[in-house]
Amino acid sequence: MTTVAAARRRLAMSRFWAEFRSHRAGVVGMAILLLAVVLALVAPLFIDDGVTSVVDAPGEEFDGPSVGFPFGTDESGRSILLMIWWGSRTSLLIGFLAALLSIVIGTVIGIAAGHFRGWSGAVLMRVTDWFLVLPSLVTAMVLAAILGGSTFTIIMAIGITTWPSTARLIRAQTLSVEARPYIERSKALGAGHWHITTRHVLPNVAPLLLASTTLEVASAIVTESTLAFLGVSSSKTSWGTMLRSSYDYGAATSGAWWYILIPGLAILVVVMAFTLVGRALEAVLNPRLRRAA
Repeated sequence: MTTVAAARRRLAMSRFWAEFRSHRAGVVGMAILLLAVVLALVAPLFIDDGVTSVVDAPGEEFDGPSVGFPFGTDESGRSILLMIWWGSRTSLLIGFLAALLSIVIGTVIGIAAGHFRGWSGAVLMRVTDWFLVLPSLVTAMVLAAILGGSTFTIIMAIGITTWPSTARLIRAQTLSVEARPYIERSKALGAGHWHITTRHVLPNVAPLLLASTTLEVASAIVTESTLAFLGVSSSKTSWGTMLRSSYDYGAATSGAWWYILIPGLAILVVVMAFTLVGRALEAVLNPRLRRAA
């Protein structure tokens, strides 16, 4: 039985990959993401946080792109290229962990609200609706200001304010799954709440979660950059803090266009890559979209 199950999983993965490869935009996005993640992981092997130090910076302030500094320098003479490389670690870390926190909270509440009917499900949905109508960016700013400006608090602030949309999506899918006949048979055979939610509901909503997670990471990176630009950020260098510094030190009025353009392009390219992968996954994993295509 184990061999048969393993063979089925391999066949399912091969079919999934074949479907995913047919979406060229998704493949391009995946390649960009793999490159960005690998570069962020290997960064400590080649550079350290000394590249963000203003002491003994290697260049002059606001030097334009050159052979020595392909992306130019900032107001302290630091290499924009090396700061972008080092800052990718913070931006991607916050994006992944904040999205993971949001997905976990949204999944737990969404499944619980869809599985438990009556007053408990109604209370969970009212809480979800309350968070949904709150301005997430303003709420995240307030939470980050109250909890303190560290990487952990930024992750918490983003994750706690962005889960309601996931919760509503998972609740709708949970209601659809629990309307199927085999759920009634499981209940008739004595299956409890834990068995139904973990063995039947969760596996059926997992493909939807996979596609949703990639989109949530993109949203979390944009939110972190926005918070950093508005002055709510950790002490670590990220793409958002670089944009904030370019504004504070008048890069636009000084003609240092590279200081604004390069961090903005980094955010744009990575967010677009996550979006392309998410859309491709959604098209592959959603039978309705696959039939329409």
